[in-house]
Amino acid sequence: MNKDVRIRTERVPEISHVSLSRKLKLQQLILIAKVIDSGSLLRAAKELGMTQPAISKAVQELEAFFSAPLFERTNRGVVPTELGRLLGRRAKSMSTELRYLTDEINALQGGTAGHLIVGTLIVASARLLPVAIRLLKDQAPGMLVTVREGSTTQLFPALSTGDLDIVVGRLPERELPLANAFPLHHEVLFQESICLVVGARHALALPRRPRLADLVDLPWILPLADSPTRLRAERLFEDAGLSLPVDRVESLSMLTNIGLLLERACVALMPRVAAQQFVDAGLLAIVPVSEAADFGAVGFSVRADKKASPACARFIACLRESAALIDD
Repeated sequence: MNKDVRIRTERVPEISHVSLSRKLKLQQLILIAKVIDSGSLLRAAKELGMTQPAISKAVQELEAFFSAPLFERTNRGVVPTELGRLLGRRAKSMSTELRYLTDEINALQGGTAGHLIVGTLIVASARLLPVAIRLLKDQAPGMLVTVREGSTTQLFPALSTGDLDIVVGRLPERELPLANAFPLHHEVLFQESICLVVGARHALALPRRPRLADLVDLPWILPLADSPTRLRAERLFEDAGLSLPVDRVESLSMLTNIGLLLERACVALMPRVAAQQFVDAGLLAIVPVSEAADFGAVGFSVRADKKASPACARFIACLRESAALIDD
């Protein structure tokens, strides 16, 4: 005799926004975001000035509320679940809004305070950015400026989520996917040319009027493979009918590149404005090759879907003034 088989399914209770607003606190969301960024409860606790048991308790309370885990424990730390990643994204957005609110209040009250987070590429870090920061600090010495250097593929996603206020450097060509991958507004400040440089004490060993072919067998410093600047470098060699140098270092670190040029008889590609100040200081020499090409547009990028904070708006004005000084 057949018996009906009944399958019992438990319905997950829906969470109302009222209960969520009563339970969730901003500090808890910041905590979740910090754990995700650090990948460790212990590291998150140290960065927040808390104890690990306190962090663990807060996470467990939220997991009990949602009836679902926020993290998976591994031997290397913790990995967020889908729910954990969702909360982390919202936490970053809310933290960014809180920072904007703080900046707006400070700007309204005094107009000289706030926190500006700038992402920069190698082209801007040597000349444009320092001049702009000097102008900003002359106007608002109490403004906190944080500078983060990286590649475009790292900086643009951070800008789109609000982790950065602005990115300053070489702008990607419009036809590149990266230029349109995020809702960003790009403004050109000036057109830059690229030049070849060597350490000043190594310049005497080069031919008087070298061609690119005379230099290709030397050690080189080139931009990273995922950098838009790399496209210009590869095009330079292709137009001359040459392959990329075999002996090469790939780096976007200005400090490392200058150190290598001083230590070793190698050649590097560098924006002319950035190179000139090191030439003036007697550290580098520009190699006068005819194949040197345009570097591209230099400017800044901000979110197109968000009004710039007062601190960022003030800095943009300083960038435009700085570009005019450099262009002169």
